[in-house]
Amino acid sequence: MAGAAAQKILIVQTGNTLPAVRRRHGDFPGWFQRGLGLHRDALDIVQAHAGEALPDARAYAGAIVTGSPSMVSERLDWSEATADWLRGAVRAGLPILGVCYGHQLLAHALGGRVDYHAHGREIGTVAIERRPDAGDDALMDVAPARFLAHVSHRQSVLDLPEGAVVLASSAHDPNHAVRYAPRVWGLQFHPEFSVEIMRGYLRAPARVANGDCPLPCCRQRGHAPAPVTRRLLQRFRAIALCEVG
Repeated sequence: MAGAAAQKILIVQTGNTLPAVRRRHGDFPGWFQRGLGLHRDALDIVQAHAGEALPDARAYAGAIVTGSPSMVSERLDWSEATADWLRGAVRAGLPILGVCYGHQLLAHALGGRVDYHAHGREIGTVAIERRPDAGDDALMDVAPARFLAHVSHRQSVLDLPEGAVVLASSAHDPNHAVRYAPRVWGLQFHPEFSVEIMRGYLRAPARVANGDCPLPCCRQRGHAPAPVTRRLLQRFRAIALCEVG
């Protein structure tokens, strides 16, 4: 595992953002690069959704799996191939952070169940509550007991795989942050979003089959800064690159 590649973080891209958002703000890999505080040459990007081959996980210090407009329950060929790769990467001990689709794909890969949320889409800047097991977690211990995060998702992790530990929840979704293995995490919320990106999602046409969540927890679909979530990205970088114990 020696060499320059082992000091890089791999971005596994599983789709593109909304066209209107992309025109103004770029796409998922660039948002993660900024959030991680890394130069472009410290990252490799593989467009899994476009059929690009995933590399040997052992050649990297860590991996981030992005969000996607696709649905895990569609069982698309490239998605199932990425799930297979994730199972091997987890076995190899690679630090992994899955975000939104990436979080759901990790759950699916490890034996959990992902499908549409019964109450529809959760979107906007929402309150996230840390769960008791987050107190000694290497990633989530940098977050306060309650913090804001940007969200946009229709599907959720409905059943966790064996051994998974819930670290944070919202009123809408109990599985917003999950530890799947000692250095493998999934976040349903988007730590890479800025408030401007969140505003772009809120302004876009919904075009969703199961609609927005009608419950009181989701009626105020606003946007606000969410600085804590950026700290989570930087903590993951520190874990992957051995900047912390």
